[in-house]
Amino acid sequence: MNKPDLFSIDALNRQPRGELVKASLEAARQSKSIFTRLYPDTAMAAASYADSLQSAGIAPVSALAGLPVSIKDLLDVAGETTLSGSVVLKNEPPASADASVVSRLRKAGAAIIGKTNMTEFAFSGIGLNPHYGTPANPADTQVARIPGGSSSGAAVSVASGICVAAIGSDTGGSIRIPAALCGLTGFKPTARRVPATGALPLSTTLDTICAMSHTVRDCILMDSIIADDALTVRHLSLAGLRLALPQTLVLDDMDQHVAPSFAQALSRLSAAGAQIIELPLSILQDYRPLGMFSAAEAYAWHRNLLAEHEDGYDRRVSRRIKLGAGLSAADYLDLHTARKRWIQAMETELLPFDAIIMPTVPMVAPEIAPLEASEDAFFAANALMLRNTAAINVLDGCAISIPCHAAGSLPVGLSIAGTANSDAHILAVALAVEAALRQ
Repeated sequence: MNKPDLFSIDALNRQPRGELVKASLEAARQSKSIFTRLYPDTAMAAASYADSLQSAGIAPVSALAGLPVSIKDLLDVAGETTLSGSVVLKNEPPASADASVVSRLRKAGAAIIGKTNMTEFAFSGIGLNPHYGTPANPADTQVARIPGGSSSGAAVSVASGICVAAIGSDTGGSIRIPAALCGLTGFKPTARRVPATGALPLSTTLDTICAMSHTVRDCILMDSIIADDALTVRHLSLAGLRLALPQTLVLDDMDQHVAPSFAQALSRLSAAGAQIIELPLSILQDYRPLGMFSAAEAYAWHRNLLAEHEDGYDRRVSRRIKLGAGLSAADYLDLHTARKRWIQAMETELLPFDAIIMPTVPMVAPEIAPLEASEDAFFAANALMLRNTAAINVLDGCAISIPCHAAGSLPVGLSIAGTANSDAHILAVALAVEAALRQ
């Protein structure tokens, strides 16, 4: 299994921040399609301040102080226009204030290297962007593969070693998908725990602001900085934990890389004493029509912009947004009612279990070129990418993806998920699972 400790926040904390951030900025300048904007002056200032405190024997404000992090292009930074991976917003007025999570990163002393590239308006799990290029997945140096989306640049900024962590968003899997495809750990908290103020929305119902890094512990640290409430994550033993493995939908169509990696992970968890319980969970398949929140709420935000500037949109994005045009107000209200009923039914089914486990996505990262060449191939891949992860957004739950592939092979993610506000327990389970997979 992967050994991410060399890249963890704890390990990098032992290095001088100024040297680390200087190297990160240089790598960012040399990178292709990862960043849309860099902040060298403020990043170096944060690093220098952290180093000066350390030299004076003063404890830093947080373990993240002076370390390089990235923020997704949909987050406001005071004084600049938020583009969200688009070109149609270039003439919009600049933000008057930092997004809440950006402000919290600054208070924690983080050295924000820059804004990262993304799927335009966060509307796909693939990560292609025709305006700013598509950052290639660093897991394969021979073939250009997708990074996953929509937090594409965020994942590549961490997987390529430029940043220790990245802030992105997750509406249907946009943190967990790129984390899985790039060999990282990505945590989607219960959405209401992290303020979305100053983040350009996709779906106000489903959007979650969250982070990815190399380890579960690093994700816990990032969550403690950006969330409204600090979690107490206790150590658990895997022995006796009841892990539900749904038999509906989430195991379908696993490719030749994911299936054996996932099976090996289950074997390790069972050997460590976890009870893997196959659960029919037939109601899981009913979540998919409820995912129309994204299209309905996106169309409400974009309709005037589309009327004037549709030619400036990525066609694959505008096509999905316009699916929301056909929903009436009554349809939209019915979606909310149906979602509440579905969540209640799911929570009842999952009550006896510590967590749900499943492959984060059923395939490893496909090549970029075929998906750029064919809309049919793009939308087929996108549907599979989002299938497992989006269910947890509709559930209003929390989930983490951790690597479960053998070293040297293409990355595969294992998802550990739970219902709303079970974040601390899910992270505790994830720590135990991570330890078992790395033995």
